[in-house]
Amino acid sequence: MIRTISRRKMIAAVGFSAVAGKLTSETLCAQSLPVRGMKDDYKEDFFYREDWLGEPWRKPEAVVLIHGNDESSEEWYAWVPRLAQEYRVIRPDLPGLGHSNIPRGFDYTLPNLATFVTQVMDRAGVDSAHIVGAKTGGAVATRFAADYPKRTRSLIVVGGPLATFKVADPSPIPQRDRLGSNASKEMVAYWNTLFREGDREGVKGLNKSLSNYDFAKEGVLQRITAPTMVITGDRSKMHSVEKARAQQTQIPNSRLVVIRSDAYHIAVANAQECLTHTLAFLKEQKI
Repeated sequence: MIRTISRRKMIAAVGFSAVAGKLTSETLCAQSLPVRGMKDDYKEDFFYREDWLGEPWRKPEAVVLIHGNDESSEEWYAWVPRLAQEYRVIRPDLPGLGHSNIPRGFDYTLPNLATFVTQVMDRAGVDSAHIVGAKTGGAVATRFAADYPKRTRSLIVVGGPLATFKVADPSPIPQRDRLGSNASKEMVAYWNTLFREGDREGVKGLNKSLSNYDFAKEGVLQRITAPTMVITGDRSKMHSVEKARAQQTQIPNSRLVVIRSDAYHIAVANAQECLTHTLAFLKEQKI
């Protein structure tokens, strides 16, 4: 049901001789290969992408990457090449977005979205993982860490709000404010298209889940036991450093990392810097 499988499993399934002639030397360096093409409107229950680009004999820890609203798991594209060399990367599509169906009777709340992530992990055979979330995904990741401490090795929130943030559909906020002044015209155009053509039911649902919450007042932040890192930009027009710090200090065993950026979606606009901090933080958890 997943879009990619390991090279080892693929060869075992179809026979090495059947595929050896078609695999280039560059392809053989990777452990994740596309299995089949999918139409844009393809949907299935609990869709996720999986990537592992390390040695096939290693059994890496898992990292779950949770995307924001109006997006899908594809938007972690810049993180995968480096991250998947060290960790098994699981990238779910949230309900109603990307290739995931909305579960029957599903009510869009942050606790239910956190539970949805556990169901993806169950399908992937992952008992516990490092949980990373950006934007709306940061709120989902935070709730996950509070509700499922035994399944959370660490928590990383990248530019995600931890309290209600004014949302609308369609959003009145220019993409330039989301992506920052350094974003190219092509990047802004891509995100404008993404927001315009996204699944409105999924977008509406995620907006609903963010319409009335305050993790600090609800005691959610205080319940998090996993080592936590919050990353924010220093000049975002949508989320101030002061607000991020006030929220982060409510989380035990946490730290705030402030990078130089006027973007809100720093997981994309400043992907490599955010990833460098993430990899260093994850390395600490192994010591």
